[in-house]
Amino acid sequence: TGGCHCGNIGVELQLRTDPATLHPRACDCAFCSKHSAAYLSDPAGRLIFRLGDPDKVSRYRQGSQTAVVLVCRVCGVLAGVYYESDGRLYAAVNSKMLAELDAFGAETAVSPKSLTALEKSRRWQTVWFADCELIEGGSSA
Repeated sequence: TGGCHCGNIGVELQLRTDPATLHPRACDCAFCSKHSAAYLSDPAGRLIFRLGDPDKVSRYRQGSQTAVVLVCRVCGVLAGVYYESDGRLYAAVNSKMLAELDAFGAETAVSPKSLTALEKSRRWQTVWFADCELIEGGSSA
């Protein structure tokens, strides 16, 4: 579990893969680098984003305009990213939000900016959580 600094965005993960074998991916694009984001996902696992006050969450599209980045408007923490295809939600969480960050492998650098939009979406469908939910309103984790 984890959340942004102010608690408006919470996350819950259910992993099916040994956490030590999961390596957060540090995207080298300017936006993610400025937020020091390193994305974690388990394609066989489950991810839930809980947005306490959805009006205080920014949904930002950048780069190929394909994925949506969730950023808390209160504390500024980048929570994660999601992409929707054929009615299915795929997502990755910023590992820096997680309470047990030490359980995962070392960060690895990735360069998705070198991929086309189609290549990105195919990759996301392979490596991101495929069982995802965005819950808006109510209490966050």
